[in-house]
Amino acid sequence: MSELKQIKTALISVFYKDGLNEILRELNANGVEFLSTGGTRHFIEEEGYACQAVEDVTTYPSILGGRVKTLHPKIFGGILCRRDLEGDMAQTAQYDIKPIDLVIVDLYPFEETVASGASEADIIEKIDIGGISLIRAAAKNFKDVVIISGRDQYADFCETLKQNGNAGTTLAQRRKWATEAFDRTNHYDTAIWKYFDETAAE
Repeated sequence: MSELKQIKTALISVFYKDGLNEILRELNANGVEFLSTGGTRHFIEEEGYACQAVEDVTTYPSILGGRVKTLHPKIFGGILCRRDLEGDMAQTAQYDIKPIDLVIVDLYPFEETVASGASEADIIEKIDIGGISLIRAAAKNFKDVVIISGRDQYADFCETLKQNGNAGTTLAQRRKWATEAFDRTNHYDTAIWKYFDETAAE
């Protein structure tokens, strides 16, 4: 097996929390630190694990009715910093940015909301901004970061952790999940475009 890269810090912020328990248990058993927002943070703590709030890292609360939570250099710098570049690591140290090795984020249920016949205002609020940005950032930096972008990947990810041990992943595994992440964001953006295109003349 190729060299394993260990996960030390995980950012977890998901709409669907079913199936997350086993991943949390496996990560915690290997000393991974958790970072999260709102409902997901409460879920993690209710499962019995310590979890740092994103707002404690950014020093900003969730604002604009939850529209802005994770969009901050201390979060995106932690995801995008290239561990093999001296300049990147020097800047993370300079600005007190902690590297983030795993991102587990799913997207607001846009298509489901459209299908439900919800109002346009409700549909617009299900256009994910922070989540899709986190997914893109983590997938872009797959050489250093694991991106799990949907609950359909939970079982595979958890089994991989168990097989590899020490919360480790290979480059090939990270690249696979990054590929799946870009497929997911492409589908999501297409669904949003389709909605706007179909309702433009109304």
